[in-house]
Amino acid sequence: MGEQPIFSTRAHVFQIDPNTKKNWVPTSKHAVTVSYFYDSTRNVYRIISLDGSKAIINSTITPNMTFTKTSHKFGQWADSRANTVYGLGFSSETQLNKFAEKFSEFKEAARLAKEKSQEKMELTSTPSQESAAGDLQSPVTPESINGTEERDRETPDAALNAGCRLELNAVPLPHSSTSITKHWEAELAALKGNNAKLTAALLESTANVKQWKQQLAAYQDEAERLHKRVTELECVSGQTTGIKTQKTELNQTIEELEAELKAKEEELEKLKEEVENTTELQTQRDQLRHKLQETELRNEELELQLVGLEQRVESRRLEEQSFRKSLRSLLQMLDGKIFELSALRDSLAKLMDSHSS
Repeated sequence: MGEQPIFSTRAHVFQIDPNTKKNWVPTSKHAVTVSYFYDSTRNVYRIISLDGSKAIINSTITPNMTFTKTSHKFGQWADSRANTVYGLGFSSETQLNKFAEKFSEFKEAARLAKEKSQEKMELTSTPSQESAAGDLQSPVTPESINGTEERDRETPDAALNAGCRLELNAVPLPHSSTSITKHWEAELAALKGNNAKLTAALLESTANVKQWKQQLAAYQDEAERLHKRVTELECVSGQTTGIKTQKTELNQTIEELEAELKAKEEELEKLKEEVENTTELQTQRDQLRHKLQETELRNEELELQLVGLEQRVESRRLEEQSFRKSLRSLLQMLDGKIFELSALRDSLAKLMDSHSS
């Protein structure tokens, strides 16, 4: 079947800054699909995410990995093979919890798969070691030299007995031929020498096998100790990464607060400018009010002067009226006097006429 997706969700993907190891660097501009894949042929679980055609996450889940929830919508895990730390930002806490549950489930499955593979390797390696030891324990007999292998393995004692039987079988040969006897004696001596060498090699190999088993057990204990140490270090690293993530979030919050404080300071400067402008306007208004008061006082003075002038005009008008009345009375008196003078002139004229006649 190959590799198949078994769970998918959507999240914003981040990676730790490789230079500072503190700040998060977004690897996707928007939320992308993050999927768990299972390879049935290799019994491997992977987390894969693509942004277009670019793989931004390709992380194989191992039993040593730990998924840490650093907030109610953000989680992270460290991948030692990729030498990075991945971070995922979800739109809700439910999605984060679901992803974390799947991570724990597949991590446990990876652990069980690893243990089963180790058991299979141990079962496979144990018979091979025994067969190798058996091969070392099997001496080379004359039949094997001639190309025929025995089915049953012989011990060094059995090889010696076989050599003795050959020696006994070779005893009657001197009566027939001295050369053949010498040949078989030389062959027997060579076989005995080979048998002694093989026996020594067998004993040495047996000792080496025991030593190798002891070394293998020591290596396994050391590997188990190192595995536990790596697990502890990864746990500490996960906690350190969580602390670093919290520190990063705090730094981001501080930066946001500093930006907000800067904006407030700019707004305060604007308000100060407006207050200064308002103060200037207030000063101008006070000056205008003072000028208005002066103008009103001047207006009152002018009104008083106008009232005085009106009174003087009125008094002049009254004086003129009285003067006209006096003048009219004088004219009347003058008219009366003129009439009287006229009557007197007429009387005098008449008188003069009467005296002249």
